[in-house]
Amino acid sequence: MKILGISAYYHDSAACIIEDGEIVAAAQEERFTRKKHDSSFPSNAITFCLSEAKATPKEINFVVFYEKPFLKFERLLETYLAFAPKGFRSFATSMQLWLRDKLYQKVVISNELTKVMGGGWSDKLLFSEHHLSHAASAFFPSPFDRAAVLTMDGVGEWTTTSLAIGSGHELSVYKEIHFPHSIGLLYSAMTYYTGFKVNSGEYKVMGLAPYGEPKYSSLIKEHLIDIKEDGSFALNMSYFNYCTGLTMTNEKFNDLFGGPPRKQESILTQREMDLAASIQEVVEEVVLKLAKGIAKTTGEKNLCLAGGVALNCVANGKLHRAGIFDRIWIQPAAGDAGGALGAALAIHHIMLGQPRKVTKGRDSMKGSYLGPEFSQKEIEERLTNCGAVFETVSSEAVIDETARALANGKAVGWMNGRMEFGPRALGARSIIADPRSPTMQKLLNLKVKYRESFRPFAPSVLREDVSEWFDLNDDSPYMLLVAKIALTKRRQVTADYSTLFGIDKLNVPRSEIPAVTHVDFTARLQTVHEDTNPQYYALIKKFKEITGCPVIVNTSFNVRGEPIICSPEDAFRCFMGTELDVLVVGNCLLEKSTQSDSLKENYKGLYEVD
Repeated sequence: MKILGISAYYHDSAACIIEDGEIVAAAQEERFTRKKHDSSFPSNAITFCLSEAKATPKEINFVVFYEKPFLKFERLLETYLAFAPKGFRSFATSMQLWLRDKLYQKVVISNELTKVMGGGWSDKLLFSEHHLSHAASAFFPSPFDRAAVLTMDGVGEWTTTSLAIGSGHELSVYKEIHFPHSIGLLYSAMTYYTGFKVNSGEYKVMGLAPYGEPKYSSLIKEHLIDIKEDGSFALNMSYFNYCTGLTMTNEKFNDLFGGPPRKQESILTQREMDLAASIQEVVEEVVLKLAKGIAKTTGEKNLCLAGGVALNCVANGKLHRAGIFDRIWIQPAAGDAGGALGAALAIHHIMLGQPRKVTKGRDSMKGSYLGPEFSQKEIEERLTNCGAVFETVSSEAVIDETARALANGKAVGWMNGRMEFGPRALGARSIIADPRSPTMQKLLNLKVKYRESFRPFAPSVLREDVSEWFDLNDDSPYMLLVAKIALTKRRQVTADYSTLFGIDKLNVPRSEIPAVTHVDFTARLQTVHEDTNPQYYALIKKFKEITGCPVIVNTSFNVRGEPIICSPEDAFRCFMGTELDVLVVGNCLLEKSTQSDSLKENYKGLYEVD
C-alpha cells in the first residue's frame, strides 16, 4: 500500500510517500524551486518521492491532500458575513481567488497530478482535515502507544487549537478552539507589529524575546486575550484586522501599544524587544495551561505536539521542564509541510485501519532525514560542472580534516546524506563552526548568513554528553527544545551586564561555548545520535577528541531569504556567495582559496529578505 500525501496553496507546500505505513520520503517544494516558503503545487517534491520509493504512478493507491478546501471556503464566507459590511475590500480580493481557483481545488489538484504522474486521479484523491493531519503527523510517528495530542497553529479550516487522543492506530479529536480565536494568529499579529513578516518571522520574535522584559504581558492579557485556567482562550477581535482587512492589527491595537507597527528592516529598539518578550511569555502561559488541562482531563502520560506553534522551542523547553507529562514528542515538520505526512498516515491508520509498528523509545521519522541524497559519483560530476576545485578523500579523512578546520576557527558548509524534512538543519545541510569562539555568532550572522545580528545559533551535541553541557538529560534530536547552559559551563558576567542595551549583550562571553549561548544563558539544542546520522556524529566526536568540546555550532546551510540547500550545486553557489571558508559535500573537500574568483557571486542581495 503506497500513499502519497501533499500540502500546498498556503505556504510550505510539500509531498511525502509512505509504504505500508513506513515513511519512505518527504520534502518541501521550496528546496527544489529555491523559492522560500513556496506554496505552489509540489510537483518537484512529488517527483522526488516517487523516485525515492522506486514507485510508478500506477502503484500509488491513494493521494491525499492535507485539508478540506470547502470547509475553508465556508469559514471565509461566514467570517465576512459576520463582520459585514466591514472588510469588503479584503472580501473582494479573496473571492476572486477562491472563485477562480480554490473553490475547484479537487479539479486543480487532479490536473496538477496529471501533469506530474499522468491521469486518472479523481477516484484516488482524498482530503483530510487540517488539524487532523497535524495530529496524525504528531501521534503516528511518535514512540508512544497512547498519547494526548495538542495541535496549535494560525488556522486550518475552522480549527486553531485541538486536543486529540491517540491509541494504537486510532486517533480521535475531542476538543477544538475555532477561528478567529487563535494563539498562532496572536503571535503572528505581534510579529507583524514588531516589523517582521507573518508566516516567516515568528521565530525572529522568539529569538528577540530574551533581549527584552515582558513589560506588556499584563496589557496583552487585559485587552487582547482572555485565558482560562484550562488554557482555553478567546481574543478580543476589536484589536485585530485579519478577519476583514489586509493587515494583522488595526489602529486600536496601535493605540494600545503606543504607536504604529515598526517598519520592516528599520532599527530595532528596546520597545520591540519588550513586545517580543511579552508575547512570548503570554504564549508560554497558554501552552502550559493547555498542557495542565489536558493532563488533568485525559489522564494521559505522554503528549505529542504539532502545528506551527509547536515550533516555538522556548515554550517547548518550558513545557518539558514543567514535568506535566512523562514524555513529550514533537513532530519536526510541525508546520504545514508536515501536514502532507500526517494526511497520508491518517488514511493508512484511521481510514484503512492498518496497525502501527511502535518501537519503544524510538520514533519512526528516521531522524527526519527523508529528502534527496546524492551518490559520490553524482556529487563529483555536479561539482565539476560548476567549475569547482575539490579533493576527494576517504570518509575518515573528511571527518579528520573537517574537525581540524572547525578547531582552527573556520566556518564550514556541510552537506552529508539525505536532506532534512522540516525547517531545521540537523547536520545534513548545515553550516557548522566552533562554538568556543566569542566572535563566531556575529561573524556567521553578518558575513555568512547576511541576517540580523541578534539571531541565535544552535548547538549540536553528542547525546551522551548533553547533560554535562546543558540542563537537560533527554533526547532533542530535532532542535525543538531550549535548555539552559549547565552552571559548570557558564562564565561570570560583570555587574553592569544587565544594564547593557539588548544586542550589546552579545559581545559579552557568557559560557565556554559563547557562539551558541543566548543572552539568557539558553540554547536551542540538537542531540546527535550515532544511529541516525553516523557521519555527523563521527565529526562531532572527532572535534571533541581535538578540543575536549562535544558541541559544534549548527545553523542551516543558506543565507537569509534562501531555502536550505538541497543539491551540490546549491551548496557550491552558497559557498561562493558567502564568506564560508570550507565546503564539504560527501567526500569532496573544497577550500575557498583554491576556487576561481570568476565564480564568486553577490549572494547578499540575491534573495528577498524574510
